[in-house]
Amino acid sequence: MPKVKETVLEIDLEALAHNYRFLRSRLHSNTLFLAVVKAFAYGSDASKIARKLESLGVDYFAVAYVKEGVALREAGITKPILVLHPQAVNFDTLIERCLEPSIYSPKILREFLEAARRHKQKGYPIHIKFNTGLNRLGFGENDVAYIMEQIRGRNEVKVASIFSHLAASEDLNEKAYTKKQIACFDTIGKSFDATLGYPTYKHILNTSGIINFPEAQYDMVRSGIGLYGFGNDTAIDSQLRPIVSLKTVISQIHKIAPWETVGYNRAFTSPNQKVTATLPLGHADGIGRHYGNGKAYVNVHGKYAPIIGNVCMDMIMIDITGIPCQEGDEVLVFGAAPNAETFAAFAGTISYELLTGISQRVKRIFIND
Repeated sequence: MPKVKETVLEIDLEALAHNYRFLRSRLHSNTLFLAVVKAFAYGSDASKIARKLESLGVDYFAVAYVKEGVALREAGITKPILVLHPQAVNFDTLIERCLEPSIYSPKILREFLEAARRHKQKGYPIHIKFNTGLNRLGFGENDVAYIMEQIRGRNEVKVASIFSHLAASEDLNEKAYTKKQIACFDTIGKSFDATLGYPTYKHILNTSGIINFPEAQYDMVRSGIGLYGFGNDTAIDSQLRPIVSLKTVISQIHKIAPWETVGYNRAFTSPNQKVTATLPLGHADGIGRHYGNGKAYVNVHGKYAPIIGNVCMDMIMIDITGIPCQEGDEVLVFGAAPNAETFAAFAGTISYELLTGISQRVKRIFIND
């Protein structure tokens, strides 16, 4: 790859394909695969990622909000799109763009039934979300009868799937809790099928669930972070490939005398002579202040250079003392080494937050398309 000349997020579509094939290999041949592309496909580019995954054979997509689904439709995505957290105010748009809502509460169920009636729908696909222990969204186990009362005799909708979300599938110390959730979902599924009168897809596994609890794959699985290169497990991470690399360049180099300070609030005081470099990205690009003051490092020609002082809105300063480099040289913020999980850990957070927080003002470029 040619060296970058500005701050870019490099997105490797062959790495995406590799991750999809790896996760697919863990499933039965008839298990459907739902790709989660919410939050700009975890901070990358939802339209481009979805088009690539659609070409690879993904069966379903999921987004958080209706606006994200509309963007996929405008990008030409034709596969079914599940909206995980729809708001009633957007139901008209949802129906007009053939998006499929997660129905997670009595209020949302009543309001969607009304919207479907108003739009003269017949058999519109909906997905019923059950809360089995995450305690975030979803109907309870005892709500099956209520749901049936609401939809029985109503031809406006048809239940496409029922699903739930695991709370700690990546943590094998919580294996008993995860198995309890799966058992609860199993009970709900049997009760639902017996009452509904026609079959529905069932899905509860996320990326870590695919890895750790493949026996519970039911009809479909959902993967988000795994597609982007992280499996919440070092052994799995070694078999996945991070799809994004955040790269930038050195804007200016400074020689800092002993006891001089660097940056806002004079947060760094040099104990001896230092050489620093200023990079054109900051907390407005997703590298927050919590990465400053020596907590995180970046990669300059294979050498680790710590971030010093406070992270600015549009700039960070790094210590390049002893590292041969010059203005205009490329700097890897995260990608291969450090990867996003390692970089995020510097600030006590996780790869999900780091990846989804990369600002849309950072230019996206694609490789291995």
